[in-house]
Amino acid sequence: MMRLVPTGDARSPVVFAQDAQPVAAPDEALIKVEAFAPNRGETFLLEEPRLDLVPGKDVAGLVVQAAADGSGPPMGTRVVGHPAMGGWAEYVTVPTHSLAALPDDISAVQAAALPLAGITALRLLRAAGALAGRRVLLTGASGGVGHYLTELAAAAGAELTAVTATPARGERLLELGATTVVQAVTDAHGPFDLVLESTGGADFPVALSKLLPGGTLLWFGQASRTPVTLNFFDILAGPERAVIRHFHYAGAPYGQDLATLVRLVVNRRLHPEIDRVLDWSRTAEVLVDLRERRIRGKAVLTTGAVR
Repeated sequence: MMRLVPTGDARSPVVFAQDAQPVAAPDEALIKVEAFAPNRGETFLLEEPRLDLVPGKDVAGLVVQAAADGSGPPMGTRVVGHPAMGGWAEYVTVPTHSLAALPDDISAVQAAALPLAGITALRLLRAAGALAGRRVLLTGASGGVGHYLTELAAAAGAELTAVTATPARGERLLELGATTVVQAVTDAHGPFDLVLESTGGADFPVALSKLLPGGTLLWFGQASRTPVTLNFFDILAGPERAVIRHFHYAGAPYGQDLATLVRLVVNRRLHPEIDRVLDWSRTAEVLVDLRERRIRGKAVLTTGAVR
């Protein structure tokens, strides 16, 4: 079996290697991978990879061996899955609680773009609570999570201001339901009930300052890779009683959220934003572009014939 393994070289972060086909635990299905989508956070792990790092969390493909315990989809089912690791390969084992069946009208390419970004968006908006009529500021809006957040928040009735660096990306966010698009956090006209903050660095305190008194900032990323510095006296002069909440999406099971995402796509209420689809022989270059923020939304790699 072929899989992609880390090299530790930032210019060419993965190469192909032969490996044994994975052996499924009783509650896991063996999936023949048809498509996978890397995430920007995974590119950071590849810079100084652990010896046991086997990348790949977002996959779509075919069940070729059903779980021995009888759980999950039967052999021959097309699925989307979110394994803990190992998805950049011809085959991967996935716990059945983190799989969802795919209908015929969703391709493996569309499905592979859903898991981490889509689950993050769903769970983040649950944490945010009711959005109808609320003013929301979203930073880092043109990434995989940002596109899903924009469409879902707008559908929930939010008045959303999205921050993205380029006008072209902003046009797509407006199409997905953003009320306003700005190119810098400093240009956002508050105050806001809620801030969804994913860039960190210098943007964080600026975004925080734009909250209403008693407003909430949900901190779900640090795409700038720059730590946040807060000044007590600046906060004292800003919105009173502001709440900062850390958010991380992770926590299995994922199957129910994956099924929700699939249903939303089927009903045309969610549209995966896929910037490029390439053969997995080009994974290394895609990872570099993803790390350097040259990809809008998601990139999907295919391993062969895709349905």
